[in-house]
Amino acid sequence: MMKFRTRLVFGLMIAILFVLAALGILLGQLLKGFYVDQLEERLGKEASMAALTLEDTEESEWQEYAEELAKRLDVRVTIIQEDGDVAGETAEESQAAENNLESPEIEQADEEGGTTIRYSSIAEEELLYYAYPFQYGEEENGYVRLAMPVERIGEVNQKLWMFLAVSFSIAFIIILSLSYRIANQLTRPIGQVTDVAKQLAKGNFKARTYEGTKDEVGQLTRSINILAYNLDQITRQYQTQQERLEALIDHMGSGLIFINDRGDISLINQYCKDIFNADTDQWLQQLYYQVIEDKKLIQLIQQIFLTEAKVQNQVQLNTRLNVSHYDVYGAPIVGEKDRLRGIVLVLHDITELKKLEQIRKDFVANVSHELKTPVTSLKGFTETLLDGAMEDERARKQFLDIIWKESDRLQDLISDLLELSKIEKEYFELNWQKVNVTKSVEEVVELLRPKAKNKKLDLLVDVPDDIYMEGDTSRFKQIIINLVTNAIVYTPEEGSIHVDVRKEKESVVVSIKDTGIGISEEELPRIFERFYRINKDRSRNSGGTGLGLAIVKHLVEAHHASINVYSEINKGATFIIRFPQKRE
Repeated sequence: MMKFRTRLVFGLMIAILFVLAALGILLGQLLKGFYVDQLEERLGKEASMAALTLEDTEESEWQEYAEELAKRLDVRVTIIQEDGDVAGETAEESQAAENNLESPEIEQADEEGGTTIRYSSIAEEELLYYAYPFQYGEEENGYVRLAMPVERIGEVNQKLWMFLAVSFSIAFIIILSLSYRIANQLTRPIGQVTDVAKQLAKGNFKARTYEGTKDEVGQLTRSINILAYNLDQITRQYQTQQERLEALIDHMGSGLIFINDRGDISLINQYCKDIFNADTDQWLQQLYYQVIEDKKLIQLIQQIFLTEAKVQNQVQLNTRLNVSHYDVYGAPIVGEKDRLRGIVLVLHDITELKKLEQIRKDFVANVSHELKTPVTSLKGFTETLLDGAMEDERARKQFLDIIWKESDRLQDLISDLLELSKIEKEYFELNWQKVNVTKSVEEVVELLRPKAKNKKLDLLVDVPDDIYMEGDTSRFKQIIINLVTNAIVYTPEEGSIHVDVRKEKESVVVSIKDTGIGISEEELPRIFERFYRINKDRSRNSGGTGLGLAIVKHLVEAHHASINVYSEINKGATFIIRFPQKRE
């Protein structure tokens, strides 16, 4: 059985089709007649203008005038005298005088002209003629006749019918679409509401139905749309909060683990990949004790499950590369009726704090050790002198020399500590000026050359002329002095030290290379620490404080420069510093 909507649309289409067809025929006839009337009016005006011009034109010029007029107006032109002779013509041969005067358009010609449509035997086609009288000579009457092929009217008529057909076809399609839409509005709102309800049940909260009139059906569709909109907003808010929570969990600077009441890991953030050095995404829905290898952390989790109380403790996790320390905070997740739903663990990385604490302890121990040695020597030799050794002039002089050296060493240590403390302060600034690198390096080399000579070392220098940079001259010299002094201390006799300065693009590169005992790969990362010594006996015997390289590092950073070290055991070491030529 045909649906009501189909019957309604089909009936409307038949009625509209008949109406449009009748209207098209009527409009076609009206427009065709209107076009012919306009064309006759145009020919009449052009003929009257031509007649007016001919009254002032010589008969000998009529032929030339007819040709020019035909060219300009795109029509056939014939000029007929009173006796029927053709005095000027275009596009057709002369006719007999009686034929011309007996033409319907000539017979009808009066003060307003005469027109007719007839077949021309000479042109062998149907033409639209328009004749208009004019006077010439001594009150002689002539006629100017304009003719146009009826084919042009047919072409225009054909275009007119094509235009009407296309226009009415488009109108029919538009009316068909509108009718179909109106039928849908009348018959399908309930079906649309049903479809939207099904989509909402599936979770598609963006589904909407068309809101029609303000009747009961329209109210139903609006209510469904409002319900869908509210559900969509609630879902969006939930998704936004979920995305924010996931971003917070994944990008927080601590590890986060949720374990449900069955012991399965239900959530673990990306930071835990770095903590455990593993693909923790594979841990989801796995028992915690099957994936976590650290026993202390497993015991902490078990303690929370057993006591259902908050626990805070520190654990040490060992990986292939290093040892990390974490402050672990665990708490139970309690639901309704005090039922345990799981636990949450937060792991804060305190490795750097542990390192700083160890550095502080090492610093205190090293300072105490460095101060203890000269103080013990001073106290011991002083007691020896007080016990009677001062009476022995030779022993007194020897002990006083030792006391002087130890006190000098103690003073150097305190001076270096104060200097390092001053450099490390935030408000420390260099005395920026133009540094003559060539001159400064040469002065340092000459200052330390005697010390190298006493050790039978070759101190070589390769410095081009006129190298300048922006920096602090005294601090620059201090850097070179400390590095060259270290090279002298750690280079055996008969060795060599080479100081090289060169310019690279916008940098000044200072290289200090020796043939000393070298530095092992394990010790390289620690050589800039305070009181760190590669060879403790050798450095202490040389009078070093163990703070030289720490001072060098801070002064290099103050110049916005970089320092690199390349070394192998028993093959010497090379310190390369790159200073920016201009202050950043």
